[in-house]
Amino acid sequence: MNEKNQTWVSEIVLLGFQNLHNFKVPLFSLFLLIYILTVWENVLIIVLVAFSRNLHSPMYFFLQQLSLTDLLGSSDIGPTLLQTVINNGATMSFYGCLTQLYFWGCSGIFECLLLAVMAYDRYVAICIPLRYTSIMTHRVCTKLVVIPWALGFGISVITVKLTGTLEVCDQNTINHFFCDVFPLVELSCSDTFSLQIEAFFLFVPIIVFPVVVIIVSYMCIAHAILKIVSHTGRQKAFSTCSSHLAVVSMFYGTIIAIYVVPPRKDLQTISKVLSLLYTVGTPLVNPLIYSLRNKDLNIALKNLKVN
Repeated sequence: MNEKNQTWVSEIVLLGFQNLHNFKVPLFSLFLLIYILTVWENVLIIVLVAFSRNLHSPMYFFLQQLSLTDLLGSSDIGPTLLQTVINNGATMSFYGCLTQLYFWGCSGIFECLLLAVMAYDRYVAICIPLRYTSIMTHRVCTKLVVIPWALGFGISVITVKLTGTLEVCDQNTINHFFCDVFPLVELSCSDTFSLQIEAFFLFVPIIVFPVVVIIVSYMCIAHAILKIVSHTGRQKAFSTCSSHLAVVSMFYGTIIAIYVVPPRKDLQTISKVLSLLYTVGTPLVNPLIYSLRNKDLNIALKNLKVN
């Protein structure tokens, strides 16, 4: 009987990082520390923005959402990464693998769109400051967050559904530390051309449109900053954008290298290292980038300690 779209394997084996030998325990300890710090930092920002009155502004509302998606992404990938390191690999059910891919897709798509929203917020604040409060109302900010979340959950459903229809026959080993879309596609013994085309038309706009919005926003911001006469005013305007630019550069640099550049089997180690920077480094560094030079966040943290 030839049943179409049949999955012949029930488990997926993740190889993770092989041949660690004596580095296994130190590396596990490092990743565990990073995971704990990531959770603590992002939960702290979520709590600070929620309960500090001086942080009830659109910029910090979007920062809270960024911490929320970083928390979702790191909690989705972190435990699996730790398991692959300490056990020299990990085994997941096929549907567990698809679930991990789903939540990872949700957080990634949302962050792509949110960074564009944050760039637009900085554009309005610097280029149209007198109309900022009338443009960036609570209702508008809510819509600018709800729509990306809806797109993230919706597109991820389509991706997982397409991936779930692949015929995975006798090969169930992935040379990765989590269930990503390209390694899963490589397992298929059926034709994946139509899936790749559909994925291309789904994901390219999600990456390209935010990049265009960010570039245009910062071209306008740069033009506005150059018009500021006082050195202090220029420095203040630049400092409000430098954190966001650092996060954008790190996020899109790794995501383009992983998902836009066609994957090659001989570059799997490099791909895993880039994925590590994207899945582990970005959620850890984002709160630090935004909080180190931010006076409002530091004041809110001091008030939290006093109380």
